[in-house]
Amino acid sequence: MYKLTYAEIMDSDPAQARANERIALDQAIGLMKSADGKDHRSPETRKAVEHVQKLWAYFIENLSDPNNELSESLKKDLISIGLWAIAEADRVLADPGRSFAALIDVNKTIRDGLA
Repeated sequence: MYKLTYAEIMDSDPAQARANERIALDQAIGLMKSADGKDHRSPETRKAVEHVQKLWAYFIENLSDPNNELSESLKKDLISIGLWAIAEADRVLADPGRSFAALIDVNKTIRDGLA
């Protein structure tokens, strides 16, 4: 199967690439909102954590691609946010008293910045 690189996707239609990123973040936010307040071992919580971690792993992979044309400073900042998001999702899963609130806020901020 042919897999396009991030640079190829951005070259072909950057507006669509950003729209896809917003959709993926919207999905993550929706899953986290649905899981927030539920038991940390619930299927909803596990699904939200898995989605957030896969999404940010994907973003980090693409930010690390040498063909990614974002500024080095922005890439470093976004990678740092992504690493935090992955770790924070682990903390939500491990700590029954922890909510998704911070993750939801950060993902909303990133999503809104893609507009």
